[in-house]
Amino acid sequence: MKSFHLLPVSVAIAAALAVPAQAQSLVALYESARTFDAAYQSARSQFDATLARAAQAKAAVLPTVGLSMSAAVTKLDNTLAQPPGSNYNNQLATLSASHPLYRPANQIAYAQGLKQIDLADAQLATADQDLILRVTQAYFDVLAAQDSVTFIQAQKAAVSEQLASAKRNFEVGTTTITDSREAQARFDLATAQEIATENDLRVKRLALDQLAGKTDTQPRPLALPLTLPGLTPNEVAPWVAQSETSHPGVRQTQVALEVAELETKKAQAGHQPTLDLTAAYNITQNNGSATVAKDYRTNAATLGLAFNLPLFAGYAIQNRVKETLALEEKARFDLEATRRNVAQGTRTAFFGVVSGQGQITALQAAEASSQSALDANKLGYQVGVRINIDVLNSQSQLFQTKRDLAKARYDVLVGGLRLRQASGTLKADDLQGVNALLVK
Repeated sequence: MKSFHLLPVSVAIAAALAVPAQAQSLVALYESARTFDAAYQSARSQFDATLARAAQAKAAVLPTVGLSMSAAVTKLDNTLAQPPGSNYNNQLATLSASHPLYRPANQIAYAQGLKQIDLADAQLATADQDLILRVTQAYFDVLAAQDSVTFIQAQKAAVSEQLASAKRNFEVGTTTITDSREAQARFDLATAQEIATENDLRVKRLALDQLAGKTDTQPRPLALPLTLPGLTPNEVAPWVAQSETSHPGVRQTQVALEVAELETKKAQAGHQPTLDLTAAYNITQNNGSATVAKDYRTNAATLGLAFNLPLFAGYAIQNRVKETLALEEKARFDLEATRRNVAQGTRTAFFGVVSGQGQITALQAAEASSQSALDANKLGYQVGVRINIDVLNSQSQLFQTKRDLAKARYDVLVGGLRLRQASGTLKADDLQGVNALLVK
């Protein structure tokens, strides 16, 4: 009878997955990333700049007021001057104002400026959703890398036990040297995989550190046993319908189309007249002149209307209208293309989550089956009806299934957020649902 020592793998895995005291939640790292991530801060600054640029368009429909002042000295040296060779100086101050009464192009430009606010909102929403997904993906990448290290170390320990058993059995003459060499080869392979997975964990953790602006981040793992929330609604059509109106990309292209339509109207306004209300008040102070020997002052106030009607501009206006009509048509096609791409992305994300949920169910069954197969092969090895390689293959299959199951859980959680992003409904509050699934 071959001797065999069972390794308490579940105890080893549980110890490896123990939660550090300073572990951070997903929400905590996201809040940290909002204040540190350069890409998001750049989008926030662009949002502020867009709001300021939109406000500038309002100036075109408001009055303008200006103050100008000048002073000059005149040296006059001729026989007519009284007395000859005199110096004169004068000061001039003008306060002027103008208010557009009828300027259709200015009104349209102001409407375009207001559209820029909607565009800024959509752009910032895109940046925020992108940050949510980047943090979540980096968070679960670290957890997946930790799982890989844990499982490969547990597999290495199990192979080590199998190697020791094979060596003992060879010494007593119950097995051949082949069992020992097979176990040694599998142990060496596990050692190489352990080195690779540890390096992958180091890289993934550095990426999360850089994103969150922290050092030595420790994500909290999922609480097991885990029941993942289902999709609501559980049909693809409502998600697609939502995406066609709420997705930030659709909103941006919709605003671009509306701006293009206003640009066409502004170009057509080039044929229309303009009417402005003007006012000015001038003060002139003269300290003598060539014809008037004494000082004098002049005050003049004017109020009037300025009318302008373009008659012919070398076909510039007509060609500008043709250009804007073509750009308007382009914006309309861009909107349709964006809607189609967003709808396709939403369908892909939806079926990805559904497929992931199915994989989890299948992998859970595979995990139980793999465990049963391993137990059977261990017993068969003890009684001599199985060889060492059968046990080693069963061990590899079990730990590979465990890794795939853990990764599938992470993919479904990230996929759920990606589906919300595709439909345009992803918000920071959605992280609370994922956060509730983590170890307390």
